[in-house]
Amino acid sequence: MREKLENTNVSTVTAPNQRAIRLGDKSYPVVLPSIRDPRLHLAAVIISIHILGQVAFGFRVSVPQILSAILTSFIIELVWTFARSRQIVWPASAMLTGSGVALILRVVGTERGDYWTWFGWYYFAAIAGLSLITKYLIRYRGSHVFNPSNVGLVVAFLVLGSTVVEPLDFWWVPLDGWMVAAYAIIIAGGLRITARLRLLALATTFWVTLAAGLGLLAASGHCFTAAWSLEPVCGAKFWSVVIASPELLIFLFFMITDPKTIPARPNGRVVFGACLAVVCALLMAPQTTEFGTKVALLAGLVVMSPLRYLFDRVFQEESAGRESVVGGLVTRLTTARGAGVAPQLVFLRGAIVGAVTVAIAVGIVAAGAPARESALAASSPGPPPVSVEVDPTTLPPVTEDPEVAALNTDISTQEMAVVLAENLKIEGQAMFNRDSSLLPAADGGQRLLEMLGRVDTAVATGEVVVPDYSFDSLHVYVVPTTGGQGASLGFEATGVVEKVTYDGLGVELARESSPFDTIFVLSQVAGDRWLLLEELPPS
Repeated sequence: MREKLENTNVSTVTAPNQRAIRLGDKSYPVVLPSIRDPRLHLAAVIISIHILGQVAFGFRVSVPQILSAILTSFIIELVWTFARSRQIVWPASAMLTGSGVALILRVVGTERGDYWTWFGWYYFAAIAGLSLITKYLIRYRGSHVFNPSNVGLVVAFLVLGSTVVEPLDFWWVPLDGWMVAAYAIIIAGGLRITARLRLLALATTFWVTLAAGLGLLAASGHCFTAAWSLEPVCGAKFWSVVIASPELLIFLFFMITDPKTIPARPNGRVVFGACLAVVCALLMAPQTTEFGTKVALLAGLVVMSPLRYLFDRVFQEESAGRESVVGGLVTRLTTARGAGVAPQLVFLRGAIVGAVTVAIAVGIVAAGAPARESALAASSPGPPPVSVEVDPTTLPPVTEDPEVAALNTDISTQEMAVVLAENLKIEGQAMFNRDSSLLPAADGGQRLLEMLGRVDTAVATGEVVVPDYSFDSLHVYVVPTTGGQGASLGFEATGVVEKVTYDGLGVELARESSPFDTIFVLSQVAGDRWLLLEELPPS
């Protein structure tokens, strides 16, 4: 038996309480995780969310993309550890990094429901690999400085931009049984893991402080645009969506609570959580898109992680007769109380805390000024709408893609069909009157440029063709905008268009009817007005 084992290239050698693999004539220890390892519990939560994302939420991420991130991390960690220790160690932490990257990362252009596409898999592999390598290369006092998946994702989003990659949405789907299950998994798993690691105080402090900071921002009128909402997300809706977001909870429970990238002392962790929330709120305040807001949230941890050493120093426990800063302050206050001056010092301390709180509140509101100014400019009324009449009963019932029904919006697609018909009538009036000033009330983007050209041509030639549309069918779907920030509605329309030609005096010269099959794209690009942006060939 011994000779047989020695002549086998790869075999497993077992010993009491130890595993090993023999490669040739050498034996290498094998280290597997314990069933009580918190990393396995965290992995179970993340894998559960991945599964729900595929079967219930239509996440724009595929199985090959997810596996690309996890396997890349697995191989890098396995090779790195073996090269350093000559042990084969199960890379539990690395696989968490890979699965965490895959949970949050999205490659723009990945279609919902395309579960097996390889599109953009190399982004997942490269970003997961970059994330993991930071753990080896950026170190201080024997430990990595940044949460690997956090810093890797932030770098990727900032370098590649929203036209290539984007984070997981704040809002997933309307609250239903699947969404309740997702919340239950995230919250129950998060509470169990953070309580076991004694990090619940940190997580709670962060959430409460961020809720207060974003509450101030929401009260100031803050808005952002998002791919899952047809109108800007503002005020109370902005606050509730972000604070109750599953993505925020994932960041809260599974990213900021990495024990190796936060302060070591309990008091330091609590203050760290509050400071992290303030930094996140300040970074989120100027953002006008969901992409910017999500990246700002993640970037807060990147900013704060290197500062944890300062928190460790400030909140170090008394040792070897040396008093910590906090302990010294307590001692001085206790001594002062005996001397009869404690009330003054307590008042002074309260005044300092109050002043800092007010300064932070003012800072958050002030940081949001650019976003509010941008929203105000976008909501300016612009040209007055042209008076047209459309009888809603003349329009066919609008059918919807499932993605439209899943949008976080109260807008009725049947009402939007009326808006489309009104915009087309305004275009007709502008053409008949050869008055290009009417067009901005109906058109924007490429469609506006096209219609302005038609009016100029009519003025130059003296003849104008005025279309009149009659719809037989209307089907609406979501048209993502560049970078996934904001959404437009695409109306697949069929019917008959009657084109009437007039001379310069308004005398009818010809009339022609023909069927049409086209796609009209509407978007809310200015205030409350929905404009026709472009006309596309049928899909």
